Amino acid sequence: MIATELLIRDVRDKLHEAQSITIISHINPDADTLGTALGIYALLCKDASKRVEIVNASAALPLYLDFLPYFHKIKHKMEYAESLVIACDCGSIDRLGFAVEGRDILNIDHHHSNTRYGSINVVLPTYASASQVAYMLFEALYDISAEAATCFYAALLSDTRYFTTSAVNEEVFSVVKSLVAKGAKPDVVAYHFTQRKPLSSVRILARALDTLVLHKEGKVASLYVSQEDIVASGATLPDMDGIVDYGRSLITVEIAIFAMELEYGIRISLRSKGADVSKIALALGGGGHKVAAGFTLQQCSLQESIDTILSKIDDLGLL
Repeated sequence: MIATELLIRDVRDKLHEAQSITIISHINPDADTLGTALGIYALLCKDASKRVEIVNASAALPLYLDFLPYFHKIKHKMEYAESLVIACDCGSIDRLGFAVEGRDILNIDHHHSNTRYGSINVVLPTYASASQVAYMLFEALYDISAEAATCFYAALLSDTRYFTTSAVNEEVFSVVKSLVAKGAKPDVVAYHFTQRKPLSSVRILARALDTLVLHKEGKVASLYVSQEDIVASGATLPDMDGIVDYGRSLITVEIAIFAMELEYGIRISLRSKGADVSKIALALGGGGHKVAAGFTLQQCSLQESIDTILSKIDDLGLL
């Protein structure tokens, strides 16, 4: 285990001292941030001596995750002013969506671009998901319940794209074995991940695929959806999760770009088969992993945003 005994002791002491705890998942949440947060909540809420809340700043949550234990406990407003904050799967403090600067923060993550904003930073970039980090940490402190195991497993399954990313190794499957032994049910999680798509997600996918264009001799794919597309399809942000992977799946493509025209700007998702797209994200105010990153651009059109990224690909020599 990479987390040292000293780090585990520091986390144990911090949790012991805290009378109230606020668990936060990042804005525009995915299964890793929510599964990690819910898994930790499932463990900490059993302590009657502490007040524990779980919050997310986004109005829309991925509804296919509503089968996860304690999903209905997620609030959109923090109530505890002096609580210990546990940040889950969040590379920078602004992505938490709450004003927590100056607070005591336990930062649990696996993004190599993490800014280490916590009082304690348990950031392990070699791990496949934030939930794997959380599991390896909290296993040393608590008996992992079936509820927590389900949440951690769902998060790990999602962030490894069904165990297909380069971060998947023997240790990942060792963690999976432990989580299943503790009560996680792979068939139940797989059903909710694959058989509960809303019609709006299919409609927005069709509109995005209509815009697919190949650039740079077929090595880059771009897709986009306009605000009009989103309104017409009834889609929410969770409905658009995974669209970028359709671009990456093409045989010649090395980098895929998906641009979403939202009310507050153009939200970009980048994926690659090996090129370090986090360099693009960092250069344009975002972050992420080597092969999966994202950011938001202000005051530009959809085409301008795609052109900006294509230029950055050349500037950074990513192909």
